[in-house]
Amino acid sequence: MRVIGTIAVTAVMVCGAVAAAAAYASTHTSAAPAHHQSMQMPMGMDMSTAATTASLPASQLAKARIATAKYANDLNAAKAGGYSILTQKIPGMGYHFINPSIKGFNVRKPPILVYEKHGNRWQLGALEWVFPAKPATPPLSGATYGSFPAACHYKDGTFVVKPSADACAPQSPQSGSAFNFWHPALVTMHVWIWYPNPAGLYASMNPLVPAFK
Repeated sequence: MRVIGTIAVTAVMVCGAVAAAAAYASTHTSAAPAHHQSMQMPMGMDMSTAATTASLPASQLAKARIATAKYANDLNAAKAGGYSILTQKIPGMGYHFINPSIKGFNVRKPPILVYEKHGNRWQLGALEWVFPAKPATPPLSGATYGSFPAACHYKDGTFVVKPSADACAPQSPQSGSAFNFWHPALVTMHVWIWYPNPAGLYASMNPLVPAFK
């Protein structure tokens, strides 16, 4: 079984903040580029209604912004901080980078950073947490959720939806990159605190992301 080169990452994801392994492709059931077979699904359906402004946890969001400010326009800083590519660009979301060492929910330490790219410049858009199941109590007031199917992930950020690790190919069918890890179906939580999202702070998809090429 190829379950693990993944154990560290899957453990993180199934633990709470990265409850399985990288919440990818957020909405994680979202529509995606033609070259990514795994993204050919509706990814990112919200499981609950959008949060109202009054219900937002302002103090926690402030802590999250302060803690991640160093990554806002500096992908190299994020990489130095332990984040590595999790998914290539997912339409309506962006590029996902994961830090597999982060466990449990901590508003100051998101396991996944979602970046937008324009030319050679990178802009942090959302923070993301993943869970093995929908939390009984939202970790952030008013939180809504998305989902991401079980998938095989590869070193270059390509991934393929598969029901088990045994079904993962040793190299990416798209790029030939080496296998990284597999994770089961996940519940995702995006928090768009670095780029405005008219669909809502916790929405999986952001209609303003297409502005980035």
